[in-house]
Amino acid sequence: MLNSKIMISNMIPLVIGWPQIVLIAVVILLIFGGKKIPELMRGLGSGIKEFKDASKEEEEDNKNE
Repeated sequence: MLNSKIMISNMIPLVIGWPQIVLIAVVILLIFGGKKIPELMRGLGSGIKEFKDASKEEEEDNKNE
């Protein structure tokens, strides 16, 4: 059983190149449309900013202890 899992995981390519990134971008554009993409990116950006702020705050709390 374990050998079959290893074989399957070896068959899945984990490297994403430029052609795959372009394909993913085109599919996202087709699914969400051009008007929704900026809203999604703004939401993603604000989520990343909140995560960074929270991690900095946690790091400062750990230094103070």
